[in-house]
Amino acid sequence: MMSFSRADTSVLGRWWWTVDRWTLTALLALIAFGYVMMLAASPAVAERIGASSRHMFFIKQVAYLAMAAGLMVATSLLSVKGVRRLALLGFTIALLLTAATLVVGVEIKGARRWLPIPGLSLQPSEFLKPFFAVVAAWLIAEGKAPGSKVWGATIALGLYLMVAAILKGQPDIGMLLVVSAVFFAQFFVAGMNLFLVGAVGGIGVAAAVGAYFIFPHVQSRVQRFLDPTSGDSYQVSVAMEAFANGGLLGRGPGEGRVKNVLPDAHADFVFAVAGEEFGMVVCLLILALFTFIVVRGLMRLLGETDLFVMLAGTGLLTQFGLQAFVNMASTLHLIPTKGMTLPFVSYGGSSVLAIAVGMGMLLALTRRRVGARAGDAAEDPGMSPALAAGGAR
Repeated sequence: MMSFSRADTSVLGRWWWTVDRWTLTALLALIAFGYVMMLAASPAVAERIGASSRHMFFIKQVAYLAMAAGLMVATSLLSVKGVRRLALLGFTIALLLTAATLVVGVEIKGARRWLPIPGLSLQPSEFLKPFFAVVAAWLIAEGKAPGSKVWGATIALGLYLMVAAILKGQPDIGMLLVVSAVFFAQFFVAGMNLFLVGAVGGIGVAAAVGAYFIFPHVQSRVQRFLDPTSGDSYQVSVAMEAFANGGLLGRGPGEGRVKNVLPDAHADFVFAVAGEEFGMVVCLLILALFTFIVVRGLMRLLGETDLFVMLAGTGLLTQFGLQAFVNMASTLHLIPTKGMTLPFVSYGGSSVLAIAVGMGMLLALTRRRVGARAGDAAEDPGMSPALAAGGAR
């Protein structure tokens, strides 16, 4: 564990005493679970899909997770202004690349979501999610600033409609629903009129019903959820058997059978592998880590006075928690299946790195800005005046 003196005014010293170390620890624990699950699932999956080297399949994800940890910590070093600049640049690039998938993207299962890059299948929409959440928060906050003449909310809504049109064109309805939920959660926190909240909710329900009738794959998933005998529900059925076989403590590391027969055992259904090999106890521990990160983040935002930080943090936490919920709930057959990864635990380079950037920005935004108001040093007797001054943004 790192050890810095409170009088250390270096970049790392100020970071260590201002970052939320509990949230950081929980996020690193999830990355550790990612390593464990790759050890459990990757050899069998690599052999089944005919990967050239089972070891390279595992090493590739280990490299992604190592990069994710470094990227998350590096991003958390940024100031609030640095987070805004990174989000604006990242959003612009991610939006252009996501639009490019409609023209030059690789089509998989009827969807164009990936760009063919040597050694990597990039899904730019994964990066679009966290960057858009921060940019939208910035615009909404600027529009609500006293005396502001910026039509922030209108511009944010225009960007949202642009993102929605691109995601619908891929199509990626699940991603669109997550982005929509995050965007309107930010509007709600910013003080949206309750009448408008009801109207937006009605529009959301109408959009979900429309998606059921317009998109055949959405209709198929809903029908298979309501009536498993109406179509192919193989993956969900096998996943439920895996949880039943795992019981309370699991069959033991490497003893699971689901990874040998489940196509997405390393990705969308990695939670089922955890349930079979490590049991309900470890599954509850993973669930507790996600819950802790979201709840602690929201509790820290309750004391925040900067509207931008409140909105950006809310968006990033909503996105993180919703993605985890959708993955685990669909694996447990509580909702219709949706191809969405479990943050830091599932296989996938784009997803892991995008989540790392998002959580890095959250850690940066929720750092204690100890020099931002008078009396902070007095509130923390162990903090030196030099560190208090250095913590200002």
